[in-house]
Amino acid sequence: MFGKRITIFKLFGFEVKIDLSWFILGLLITWSLARGYFPYMLKGLSTEIYWLMGVAGALGLFVSIVFHEFSHSLVARRFGLPIKGITLFIFGGVAEMDDEPPSAKAEFSMAIVGPLSSIFMGGIFYAVLVLGKNAGWPATVNGVLGYLGLINLILAAFNIVPAFPLDGGRVLRSALWTWKKNLRWATKISSRIGSLFGLLLIFLGIMNVFAGYFIGGMWWVIIGLFLRNASQMSYKHLIMRSVLEGETVRHFMREDPVAVPSSVTVEQLIEDYIYKFHFKMFPVVEGQNLAGCITTRQVKDIPREEWSTTMVRDIASSCSKENTISPDFDALEAFSIMSRTGNGRLIVAEDHRLAGVITLKDIMSYLSVKLDLDESL
Repeated sequence: MFGKRITIFKLFGFEVKIDLSWFILGLLITWSLARGYFPYMLKGLSTEIYWLMGVAGALGLFVSIVFHEFSHSLVARRFGLPIKGITLFIFGGVAEMDDEPPSAKAEFSMAIVGPLSSIFMGGIFYAVLVLGKNAGWPATVNGVLGYLGLINLILAAFNIVPAFPLDGGRVLRSALWTWKKNLRWATKISSRIGSLFGLLLIFLGIMNVFAGYFIGGMWWVIIGLFLRNASQMSYKHLIMRSVLEGETVRHFMREDPVAVPSSVTVEQLIEDYIYKFHFKMFPVVEGQNLAGCITTRQVKDIPREEWSTTMVRDIASSCSKENTISPDFDALEAFSIMSRTGNGRLIVAEDHRLAGVITLKDIMSYLSVKLDLDESL
């Protein structure tokens, strides 16, 4: 989901990060407020004032989204669900969970607190607005407060729509989960509703584009595409968890991997291994011991004229949690590592020796066969 992320601060044990895409959202919000909303609501001000109000509005929205996601995270922690952090990206924010909620009650509590937090923030901003008007604060300050009160209520209304993975969709899933006692079925139904809601937004966006509202219409299309994809991926992720649950890396690993001796040159590596087997990563061995791994990305950093003199041992990466795993490790965790790092292959090591290689392709092939044979999934 995310690209390059920057950690901006840590609060209550949660890291708050910004995906670079959020800066696009921040600029668009600032521009739309400075050029559209505030000039319409408060006429006759200078361009500079409108831009300052736009920046203030965008920063206030930033605080509101962080507060919304913190509410999810704090409730999740109360139910024992680990949260890796909070990331803000172009479609808002998300509390990063590694697992599904342990119960329907936990799901409901975590979901409903999101819209409630936005309503709370909206009420706070409106209360301060009333205080500001009574105290004779400048119209510019009151204008920003009014916008933040309104946008928080709009966020609450949008999030309560029963379309997974929006908060309302998670509330729906908790209700279906309670009814049927089946998380998979509940996720399937709520995800389908989320997908249909995404299609509706896409349709409305296209209609707006043809009506002449190009930018607004395109945003509806993009949000619809994102929601549709997120709802479908959420269900697929749950299916993967259920299929891989209890399986170990040993079940999927290949026990006869192609390994590169540390004593060969980069030139030999390219000619005898990369061009021959077409892998982007190889385990590196010294005798019977695992010495690390070598990737095509590392090779690209070596000048071509140095290929014949540079040894693999000189540039190989050491074994780490990012590239090496135990055969008794959980297969789902191996999949998570590959998804997070972008590595399609992981080295499997046992007692400092090369035991095999596990690939994303093999896991996905197993999943495909399992889904074909088990129609209940």
